[in-house]
Amino acid sequence: MKNKELTMRTKLAAEFLGTFVLVFGGCGSALIAAGFPDLGIGFVGVALAFGLTVLTMAYAVGAISGGHFNPAVSIGLATAGRFDWKDVGPYVITQVIGGAVAACVLAAIVSGRADFSTFGGFASNGYGDLSPGNYSMLAAFLTETILTGFFLIVILGATSARAVPGFAPIAIGLALTLIHLISIPVTNTSVNPARSTAVALVTLFETEAYFQQLWMFWVAPILGAVLGALTYKKIFAGRKS
Repeated sequence: MKNKELTMRTKLAAEFLGTFVLVFGGCGSALIAAGFPDLGIGFVGVALAFGLTVLTMAYAVGAISGGHFNPAVSIGLATAGRFDWKDVGPYVITQVIGGAVAACVLAAIVSGRADFSTFGGFASNGYGDLSPGNYSMLAAFLTETILTGFFLIVILGATSARAVPGFAPIAIGLALTLIHLISIPVTNTSVNPARSTAVALVTLFETEAYFQQLWMFWVAPILGAVLGALTYKKIFAGRKS
């Protein structure tokens, strides 16, 4: 029992670290580097930052915890039979905490800027008036659901026994980059409830608007993950899977 508990603690530590790096690197690039005068990395740079955080941390700790770093991924993998349902709760809680700690560290860094006056949207996700491109709630819901489903299909395919070994993190990281290139203007891209919750918590210092829309960025990604997992399991995995 002691060894089993230690193993779970190690897995949760890996998930904490991976989610921390995802939020710190991805949202940090949006907050610090995206709009920097003359040298701003823009949407493409932010998309790459999110993809690279997942790629690098999947190689770093994926062998320990599976490299989920995302509640929707944990739930999707459990739906597909690739992850034990009893471990979903601890994983999700740890991912949310890891993301929240990263957001707090980012808030401390951003507020240390000489001309700091407000956190603003703090790279939060939103729809309607809070969407970067003023997209509707329906458009945002469809975008988050479809792209999370796509993400789960890539994850399940890249980590299947039939896939080429060792390349899964590259496929998954590039998939997340593509997802951001598509959807930053629509929702600022979530597909990850932990990422959305982390930055929405910081915006509570100034407004409740983003937090009030947070439900969308739990419901749509989880729905998309379940649909993606069921689609892969039904069509691609075969009966024995």
